[in-house]
Amino acid sequence: MNIDYLEAAKERIPNIPLLINVVARRVRQLNRGQRPLVKPDDLKMSHLDIALKEVGEGKLTAEMNFKVQPAQSQDDLVSL
Repeated sequence: MNIDYLEAAKERIPNIPLLINVVARRVRQLNRGQRPLVKPDDLKMSHLDIALKEVGEGKLTAEMNFKVQPAQSQDDLVSL
């Protein structure tokens, strides 16, 4: 793992658990054959480094949705 790519990715997504999930999902996509969004530095560059580089260069982002679900009213509940 390239530390420079990791540091650049942490600047873009400072929430470490979220960064791990984004990178892990992208590595799985690359393993399944999707093309990289950035040019690899060499032919043997790992998918992990490619995913970190993509995040660090802003090609991948994460969006969190904190929409609160409305509470159910007592009238909506079914009684048995």
